[in-house]
Amino acid sequence: MSLDDLPIPNGYSIDVEPLTHPVRIWHNDVLLADTTRARAMYETRLPTAIYVPHEDIRVPLGPQTDLQTFCPFKGTASYHDVLLEGETLENGVWSYVSALPESKGIQGYVGFMPNAATRIELGENQLQTERDGNITGPLVDWLMREAGALPSPEEFTRALAQKMRENGIAVSRLAVLIWSLHPMIAGKNYIWRAGTDEVTIYAPSYDIHQFPGFLNSPLQHVSNGLGGVRQRLADTDEASRFPIMDDLRAEGATDYVAMPLPFSDGRTNVLTLTSDHPEGFTTENLGLVFECATVISRYYEVFMQRENAQALLETYVGKRSGARVLGGEIRRGDGDEIDAAIMFCDLRGSTRLEQDLPRDEYIALLNAFLDITSTIVDAHGGEVLKFIGDAVLAVFPAGEDAAAACAAALDAARAVVEQVAADEVTAQTSCAIGIAFGRVTYGNVGSSTRLDFTVIGLAANVAARLCDVGKRHDHVIMVTDEVAKGQTGLSDLGPVELRGVSAPVHAFGCTDCNAEVSSA
Repeated sequence: MSLDDLPIPNGYSIDVEPLTHPVRIWHNDVLLADTTRARAMYETRLPTAIYVPHEDIRVPLGPQTDLQTFCPFKGTASYHDVLLEGETLENGVWSYVSALPESKGIQGYVGFMPNAATRIELGENQLQTERDGNITGPLVDWLMREAGALPSPEEFTRALAQKMRENGIAVSRLAVLIWSLHPMIAGKNYIWRAGTDEVTIYAPSYDIHQFPGFLNSPLQHVSNGLGGVRQRLADTDEASRFPIMDDLRAEGATDYVAMPLPFSDGRTNVLTLTSDHPEGFTTENLGLVFECATVISRYYEVFMQRENAQALLETYVGKRSGARVLGGEIRRGDGDEIDAAIMFCDLRGSTRLEQDLPRDEYIALLNAFLDITSTIVDAHGGEVLKFIGDAVLAVFPAGEDAAAACAAALDAARAVVEQVAADEVTAQTSCAIGIAFGRVTYGNVGSSTRLDFTVIGLAANVAARLCDVGKRHDHVIMVTDEVAKGQTGLSDLGPVELRGVSAPVHAFGCTDCNAEVSSA
């Protein structure tokens, strides 16, 4: 069965009819418009709107304001203030300078907002009954009953496109751009195509905001709150507003719509629909989508809230810790007792560097050091728990293999020292590293209103104190005897007194670290 054979429910409609008798529009006792050429727009589920020619307005209007709104079958509306003596009615009128085909009857006409038109005298004109309209069908039923069971935004996107086609909407390409809260990724772009019935996912970086292809695109236009976009691509004599229109036309597309998907936090995301049907989208098609847009937006918002929460938790507390928090370990005291190798890594001479270097250079050096350390820790199976100023606290959980955890921590430490020395930005400094092994509490500690997911235990304190001793005595890496067991390239330093630790700790120093200790 083709799309043309599918039944389309009685649905959204829009009509414009002339009013042949005089119409007067008032704001209290001030006559705003007096015309015999008014037009009435009848639109499903909306009050009848009265439009008048611009030349029949009897009061001055201000310049176009910044406000714009979008309707998929009327176009983008621009607004003007109504200037009365001693009073300004902000955004009191709207008009469609370039109305879409379904609404050409009101192009160049002006409508008055309710705060401006306090009274409309229709005289002998008779209006039609307002249209409630029944636009339910497979799409609405699915959104209300089944869509909530889908586990991911890509599955929701595929099912949404399929349900649109079941409802007679001739969509050949559906795309959704959702902005995200992520330190590296600006958002997610989900693109479904009818030819493959597959969803392709793109995750552009923040460079997208400088990319010419985005800057001159409907996505940027809608995201910036400038209203939606509609272009019938089959009208080859109509100039393309954006380069992508020519690309889609070359692929056989006949109609294109981009409309806002607002989130509750004020961010504006974008839904685009492309059709390859000879007639493009109908008024009923777009009316149905427009009616459902708020519900569709909320589904994506739910998906993105979880993705954003996961991204932010991984960014601030690490991947493993973030997963545990999302898994429900959110109360003070939640956590486990684990055996782990703890690594504490600190820059040498950072106080002097901060004083001697310009602030931007110091921040660049600090970021480079933290990036080197966290990347290497991750690659060796550890997790950075936190950055403490210019220091890094990392954990290497032992599981059933304590020796492997200790070896991974020591290998990571050596790699950090080597990379810090080799990197162009960090070569002017060096670091000290302390590693200890033991049982620690891995979980939430803090106040009743603010928690920290971290490790607490003697091993964490010993690792930090070994790092301090290494900085004072030019030992690049210092480890406890548990970590040194079975390892090579270490020298026995004997018992070492550590500040705040009651008994001396048997320590070893790394002898095969090639980096020179910076005197910075």
